Parts: sequence; C-alpha cells; structure tokens
Amino acid sequence: MGVLDIGSNTVHLLLVDAHYGAAPIPASKLKIPLRLAEHLTPEGNVDDVAVETLLEFIRKSQSLAEDLGVSELMAFATSAIRDAGNGINVLKRVMDETGIQVEVLSGEDEARMTFLAVRRWFGWSAGRLLVVDIGGGSLELASGVDEEPDVAVSLPLGAGRLTREYFHNDPPTPDELRKLRKHVRASIASVVGKMHRGGVPRIAVGSSKTLKQLARIAGAPSSSEGLFVDRELTLTSVRRLVNELAVIPVAERALIPGVSEGRAEQLLAGAIVAEAAMELLGIDEVSICPWALREGVILHRMDGLPT
Repeated sequence: MGVLDIGSNTVHLLLVDAHYGAAPIPASKLKIPLRLAEHLTPEGNVDDVAVETLLEFIRKSQSLAEDLGVSELMAFATSAIRDAGNGINVLKRVMDETGIQVEVLSGEDEARMTFLAVRRWFGWSAGRLLVVDIGGGSLELASGVDEEPDVAVSLPLGAGRLTREYFHNDPPTPDELRKLRKHVRASIASVVGKMHRGGVPRIAVGSSKTLKQLARIAGAPSSSEGLFVDRELTLTSVRRLVNELAVIPVAERALIPGVSEGRAEQLLAGAIVAEAAMELLGIDEVSICPWALREGVILHRMDGLPT
C-alpha cells in the first residue's frame, strides 16, 4: 500500500507492507521539497512551475509503486492545496494526466488522522492523549481517550506560513518576533478552553517534523538510533531554543546538527508556536512520536478493509 502526501513543505511518497491488525512497515519512500505555499501567484494560485514539478513527481511515484507491486495508492493534500485559489483545478489536472484522485483533507481531518497514528503507537495504556502537530501551513491539536479524539482543531499557524507572513529580515527584528508571538498566542488561546474540556492529558505528544528537529537539537537521540528510542522535548528546552534561534541567520541554523537545510528558515517560527502551545496548554514536556499523518491515513484505510 502507498500514500502520497501533498503537503505545504514536501510531497512525500510512503510505501508500506501492511495488513489488518499489523503495524505498517515502511518498504520505500520518496520525497521532494516542493514548498507549494511558496509557489503562489499574487492571486493566490499555485504557479505552473510547481504544478509541472508535482506532476513529474507523481509520475515517478507511480512508477516506483508499480515496480514494487503496490496494490493501492492513496493520495491526499493538506493546507497548501486547501488554501490555493486554483487548488481544485490543480487536482483535476492531476487526475486527468495521472489517473490519481487526490483527497483534500480538512484541518480537522488532519488532526484526527494524526491522533489515530499516535494512539496506535502509544497504545491504550497511555490514557488521555494531547497531540500537537506543527506543519508547514497549519497547527493541529487533538485530545482524547479513544482512537477518535474528543476534540480536534486546526489553526493557520504552520511554521512556513508564519515565516513568510511575519519574518522579513534575517534574523528577524525584535518587532517581527513580538508581532508573531502576539498573533500565535492569541490564536492558540482561543481554543485552550475547548482543548481542556475533556480533562487533563496523561501524555502530551509531538508528531511533526518541526518538533522532531527541535527535540534533536535539544539533545534527543538521532534518527539513526531507530524508531523505538524514547525522545522528548521539554518546555525549558523550547524556550532556550527560541532565544538562540532568534539571533542566528538561516544559513547558520542549517549548520546545526539535526536541522535540515529545507527546514532551517522556518524552524524559529515553529519553535515559537511550540513554546506558545506548550505554555498555554500547560505542557511541560512532549513525547516525540515517529508516526504522524501519513501513518494515520494508512491505518484508517486498513481499518476499513474486510478481514
């Protein structure tokens, strides 16, 4: 089974060996840092260059999937396509030229699917979970005691989106930082009551690339040590990283071990979102989950297949 994730930062193909009741085991993966949200015309449409690159990647993904005997290839798009003025037209062209039908996930669907993946990873013994996922275009929050969260919300607080909207200097000025912090905190504060309605979480979990990189540069084990090593990110570390990243130019951030070049520019905005979310939601530490949205989509699909 394969899943094609058309995100704000990357377009990612994940191929897995999967069957009902088992963990999806990665068989192969492919990705490109397309950054769709940066390929918008003044009218808010995805430009032709990005569309052609996307089509080329999808054709390459189809070829790889066929070579590996993939029986089903699912495709979904998130906030970049969701927000684009010509998003529907882009996906129609994808369908016409490749035969791939792309589902556009709502922000709440993103939160729900990610929550499912996190629940399956940590299991029932984890109790009530609170999941924080910082993407390129949006922030997803979900909380619950079951596989379906009690509450799932999405806010337009993605690290890439905020970087483009608020940071115009490198490094950003104190005034830019202040305005971004004010905006982020006000947005998250508006949903805190809703997130707390179900009760206090037993475990808070971070499931995004942004949180994984922040944890890595804060001292968590590298990805080379495997999926099953415990990784955490504390609020104390996030506060320190915000202060450190705020005065470092992007080129220097990219040299920090654990930071990918493609994510260096938006890492500061992501850290500011993480800091605000953890403070306002009363989180002292998040456990990092290696599974996220793509795995959630696969698990949801597997649950719907006949046994």
